[in-house]
Amino acid sequence: MSATMSSDAWDRRYAAKELIWTSQANRFLVEEAQALTPGRALDVACGEGRNAVWLAERGWKVTGVDFSQVGLEKAGALAQARGVQAEWVVADLRQYSPQPRAFDLIGVFYLQLPADERRAVLRALTEGVAPGGALLVVAHDADNLEHGYGGPQNPAVLYGAQDVVGDLEGTGLQIERAETVRRPVETPDGERIALDSLVRARRGAGEG
Repeated sequence: MSATMSSDAWDRRYAAKELIWTSQANRFLVEEAQALTPGRALDVACGEGRNAVWLAERGWKVTGVDFSQVGLEKAGALAQARGVQAEWVVADLRQYSPQPRAFDLIGVFYLQLPADERRAVLRALTEGVAPGGALLVVAHDADNLEHGYGGPQNPAVLYGAQDVVGDLEGTGLQIERAETVRRPVETPDGERIALDSLVRARRGAGEG
């Protein structure tokens, strides 16, 4: 989700439809998290809550953060409909700090910010990763603009996996995976391929 719009603009966008996005979890979250032992998870820029709800259904204690009150209300309704609970926090990530060393998994999905804002947000989020925990970043890749499908058309908010690696340098997290990944998208004209950036970074189990 792009955060370049105001929270009021996202409120209006979320209020316009039942669900803007699918209710199904992101395919890369499923791929990365399905084998993990459930613990505490933080889903930032969580929007309508599809990823947070998926984690909660699998036994995670989940906190979802977004700056759209309307989006979080829809997330709460989705959680209720699926029979799970989560904590929902209204906050602008550019001013948000997670509880230190508290989360076994922090997910950042499609937070498309200019480079300086993105770097500040990601570095703040690393403080919330618990010993042995992971930070998972998935975003519309910079190459998607010319070689993929959909996503923001503003190059200033697009970035690659190596940009994220650079953002995380010196934070104490170890990069375990950093690559461009392909995401099939069903369209009226058939299947198209979107290009995403995926980075998984982990804090050592013995680090406080």
